[in-house]
Amino acid sequence: MAFLSPISLSHDPPTSLIAPRTIDSTQIFGSKLKSGELQHTQLRLTANSRTTPGLTMSASREPPALTQEHRNNKLETVVETESGTDLFDNLKRRFLSFKKHKYMENLEHYEQLAKNQEPKFMVIACADSRVCPSAILGFQPGESFTIRNIANLVPPFEKGPSETNAALDFSVNTLKVENILVIGHSCCGGIRALMSMEGEGDSSNFIHNWVIHGKNAKLKTKAAASNLNFDQQCKHCEKESINRSLLNLLTYPWIEEKVREGVLSIHGGYYDFVDCTFEKWTMDYKETSLSEEDGKISVKDRLFWC
Repeated sequence: MAFLSPISLSHDPPTSLIAPRTIDSTQIFGSKLKSGELQHTQLRLTANSRTTPGLTMSASREPPALTQEHRNNKLETVVETESGTDLFDNLKRRFLSFKKHKYMENLEHYEQLAKNQEPKFMVIACADSRVCPSAILGFQPGESFTIRNIANLVPPFEKGPSETNAALDFSVNTLKVENILVIGHSCCGGIRALMSMEGEGDSSNFIHNWVIHGKNAKLKTKAAASNLNFDQQCKHCEKESINRSLLNLLTYPWIEEKVREGVLSIHGGYYDFVDCTFEKWTMDYKETSLSEEDGKISVKDRLFWC
């Protein structure tokens, strides 16, 4: 019987210690693979590990197809993370630009704002991302106290607490603003939802429960513009709801008192972002009817900016 000579450590290269070893592929991949597949996977892993070290362990435990899938998923995650990072990097650049060109150049003004605020305007605007009052009308820090909600609605006083009337209370009674400006806009999704509702809408729907505050504006629109198509009715209601909100402001005793005394003015505004125009009007308190159901607003100082 012939015997194999022992391996000589002094004559064979170091790799001879590794090459003869038999590796059970099931220990690595969970199923048997041909040697060619094993070699291919090892080479791919080596190449990938140079650029993506985090893939080494995962790839060594999965079959080739899963290795590729894992790598793709990992890269997709990296891309998504980078996109999110880019968004906040952009915000960071904007903030630092604001600090350098606005804050530091007007440091005395911002130091005064840190002590107190005395805005002249209380602005009620829609939450729509296309309708930012500061961007449209150029309000600077300290100039307007702003609340934004769906469809820029003002609930009547008797409907009880909401974030909108809390903001009204603070701005009128604490900050002593001189003007309340309600800004509506074109293509308002909240008004479209209101006009699309059947009856009182779905009581379990948050949007329906909110826009129902504009019900009187909807009824007036249906009565006055029934001959118009739906889109035109919505546009009509966008403006009618502003006036209805102006009337609702007068249901708050402390607002009505200040308007009557002439220390507070109420204004409506309509921004059409389709053709970039702006309408502004002021409520004529003396000529306005305050009837709850049939209240009719009288306006003055109407302006159109285009």
